[in-house]
Amino acid sequence: MGPKNRKLILEDRSEYYGWGFGSEDDSVFELVFNTSMAGYQEILSDPSYTGQGVVMTYPLIGNYGMSKDDYETQTPTISAMILREYNDAPSYFRSEETLGAVMERFHIPGIYGVDTRKLTRSIRDFGSRRALLTDAATPLEEGLAKLKATPVPKDAVARVSCKEIWRLPAKEPEFHIVAVDCGIKGNILRQWHQRNCDVTVVPWNTTAQEIMALRPDGVFFSNGPGDPEDVPEVMETARALRGKYPIFGICLGHQILALSYGAKMYKMKFGHHGGNHPVKDLTTGHVSMTAQNHSYAVAEESLCHTPLTLTHKNLLDGTVEGMMCREDRVMSVQFHPESAPGPQDSAHLFDRFLDWLKEDTAYGKTK
Repeated sequence: MGPKNRKLILEDRSEYYGWGFGSEDDSVFELVFNTSMAGYQEILSDPSYTGQGVVMTYPLIGNYGMSKDDYETQTPTISAMILREYNDAPSYFRSEETLGAVMERFHIPGIYGVDTRKLTRSIRDFGSRRALLTDAATPLEEGLAKLKATPVPKDAVARVSCKEIWRLPAKEPEFHIVAVDCGIKGNILRQWHQRNCDVTVVPWNTTAQEIMALRPDGVFFSNGPGDPEDVPEVMETARALRGKYPIFGICLGHQILALSYGAKMYKMKFGHHGGNHPVKDLTTGHVSMTAQNHSYAVAEESLCHTPLTLTHKNLLDGTVEGMMCREDRVMSVQFHPESAPGPQDSAHLFDRFLDWLKEDTAYGKTK
């Protein structure tokens, strides 16, 4: 294999050496880890990872290749992947391309041969940090200077959102959902489509007036990357639509809805990224395993000053995982009920939201 030719330089001056795959570009990013044992293609193509380099804790990645049907977005925007072992000769009948070939095409660098257990423990103990993936010969001080000179991006949502309105029609539509695209995953759209919903997908900065002109039955605010306070425009849209339509939010959409009510956010030490988080539904007492991917969370104490009710709680660290305002018909969850990858225990939440739309139909509520 030859000597290790790539390395990570962390802002705490630590270095991790390995072999490169995918693109040979340098990349600066926030370092996070994901505990999923499968689903690296969905992770690679999840827009929520824009600006982040993902350390995969499962040791072998790439062994089942890549399939055109498993992308969450057709243009991945993840910043890097960091692996223990990379398999460039996949064995799976659905495989059409290697992970490395896809990453090279989309200018995404990768590194393998890294002690990912040590790196994951460092992130867990000391928090997420910025890092540079570069050539092994890059001097430490030069790499640190590049890290320091690279600003933290604030336009991640604008980069991954669609640029114009488009529609996903159902054969026999029962409801019309307008989805505000902050970096929406493909499986979320499939969940609505499987439930006989016409979906109109609109860019992140679409105004409330423009959404109302589309005459939706319900409005959905999607997942997406970055700090929710970077998109005050979406927050204002959510505030203007509250009480006019049933509203559902997932991940970033959940955070935006919380901010629209005056709740507070905080950045987590290393976030939740993986498919093994137990969450309790406080309305039913049921516990589900959930898929998660977020670095920010709602401050629970700040909900006391809003009409929002806590509905879901993380059983590992007690963080807010869901909330509701029944009067405004607003509900949201921090985790990903659509999975892809991850457990599918919570897909029923899409049906719970559609029950609100059925109530509107039954009682003849108008916009």
